[in-house]
Amino acid sequence: MKFQPDRFEANAITAYGPGWVAIDGEKTSTSTVLSSRGQRFEWNCSRFEDLTAEHFAQLAELGAEVVVFGSGARLRFAPPAWLAPLTRQQVGVESMDTQAACRTYNILAGEGRHVVAALLLEE
Repeated sequence: MKFQPDRFEANAITAYGPGWVAIDGEKTSTSTVLSSRGQRFEWNCSRFEDLTAEHFAQLAELGAEVVVFGSGARLRFAPPAWLAPLTRQQVGVESMDTQAACRTYNILAGEGRHVVAALLLEE
């Protein structure tokens, strides 16, 4: 028996594939930051090697309870020093490949959690 309707009130990742995601049906091939509270903006990087500490400091400004970092086609971890602004604010950071990050973001956002997905979409 189901007691709640199927509703997704946050930004939703509706599809994904190698090098692209669709957010609420709109396909993009550029790295993107997406928040369950409505923020969405381009993340200025197209390769893991382009990332810097500033990219993660930008995420700390969003005040999420957890950041899901999609590191591209394969799992890679940001250096701990880059995560320091998030750690200081007690924001959890989970690293996974981008497709797994899409699925995880949708689950957490669907539960009403304040989650941010930082999705690296490599060319």
